[in-house]
Amino acid sequence: MSYANRPLVQQLVKFLENNPASLHVPGHKNGALSGLPLDLRLALRYDLTELEGLDDLHEPEGVLKDAMERLTGFYGSNRSFFLVNGSTVGNLAMIYATCSKDDVVIVQRNAHKSIFHAIELTGATAILISPPWDSESRTIGTVSASQIRKAVKEYPETKAVILTYPTYYGVTGKELEEVIVYCHGQDIPVLVDEAHGAHFVVGEPFPQSALELGADVVVHSAHKTLPAMTMASFLHVKSKLVSSERVAHYLGMLQSSSPSYLLMASLDDARAYAESFNEEDKLNFIKQRKTFILNLKSIPYLNVIEVDDPLKLLIRAKEYSGFDLQKLFNEEGLYSELADMEQVLFILPLLKVDIEFPFEGICTKVRRAFSKLDKSMKVDVLQQSVTIDKEISKLDGSFNKHRNNEFTWIDFEDAIGEMLAYSIIPYPPGIPLILGGERVTKSQLNTLVALHKNGAKFQGAIRWNEKQILVVNREAGE
Repeated sequence: MSYANRPLVQQLVKFLENNPASLHVPGHKNGALSGLPLDLRLALRYDLTELEGLDDLHEPEGVLKDAMERLTGFYGSNRSFFLVNGSTVGNLAMIYATCSKDDVVIVQRNAHKSIFHAIELTGATAILISPPWDSESRTIGTVSASQIRKAVKEYPETKAVILTYPTYYGVTGKELEEVIVYCHGQDIPVLVDEAHGAHFVVGEPFPQSALELGADVVVHSAHKTLPAMTMASFLHVKSKLVSSERVAHYLGMLQSSSPSYLLMASLDDARAYAESFNEEDKLNFIKQRKTFILNLKSIPYLNVIEVDDPLKLLIRAKEYSGFDLQKLFNEEGLYSELADMEQVLFILPLLKVDIEFPFEGICTKVRRAFSKLDKSMKVDVLQQSVTIDKEISKLDGSFNKHRNNEFTWIDFEDAIGEMLAYSIIPYPPGIPLILGGERVTKSQLNTLVALHKNGAKFQGAIRWNEKQILVVNREAGE
């Protein structure tokens, strides 16, 4: 394989050609002291530190500066950054760079938990917008321009609008550009968690990137849809309203001072991979995807749902939950991205012409899994839409005043109307079902119990064995 157009990868290869002796960190000494399996141990040769010729992520002047400038040019930003602490650190940095204590920010209710963590840490006040239900994916969708206009008119002091695009399920909607134009007309920056859209940059048949549509700051999980290592992500700034220097300042505080060269090399490689994805590759991808879908559709009882992002496919079987399907898939050695009450989510590879992927073998495993469907597994599938009392709501401001103590574990049946201490989050996808600071509703509690009963995993303020959740003491929350 040629490493051309991958400056960091090239420099790491060149560095190791001299058989360097390690009298520096990390302590595994180029893998010599490691007890990891051989394949992993060999990779540790590239797990280096800020040595001569390898540059410094926090003050890049050489090969890392070159690599990130290539990233900037490819995505068309003013400045782009490598992230080694995942998109989480990108979301934290972009919110710290635009928001301060008590600032009002408008945020999409079905955002990733890291967005809400950032808002909590900055002390900003969150105005939640609940997007409409998307009937195709059977999930909560994207915010509309009318919702944003209504929220800004109600809260004209808004400092930023924070959106998710696409959703975890690959839904983009059609109004993001209109939202951005409106917000810019009010001098409000638009920050976008585009974790699942790093590949949009290659163009059709994929949707337009939020960056191309005019967003001020965009965060990409390069590891989700490009060939980067887990935790390896990008952040892009293209704005007159948000300072790239402020973003860099917060990244310098929030990111590790000992960034992984393995992660950064994989980011250099991922950018080059996407940049070299040509028309022949696109045609090949479309052809293989179409064949894969046709083969899946030939399986009895299986339904395939296509969404806005061609890398995402939803797999359903009428009257069976996605958790049941996922369990059967796992038994066949086939691992999907996530399951919910109604479906399983597949994420396809951004496949090039010269790379093979076992689509045929996957179809065989899916067919075997579906042949094991048992009538006893049938369920009355819960419609996942949670009843929303308000389209636009303000997260209770009294919450932050009492979060350091004053918490109590209470039984589920006593929790309705109480203020939740910390978010309760189905994982994946990492989108809070109930936010810390929200008053628990009967609908939310019913959904929580139904999801858990069918196999969902949760993070946060919940004790399943005791059937309890953690709430703010009523006296403190008043």
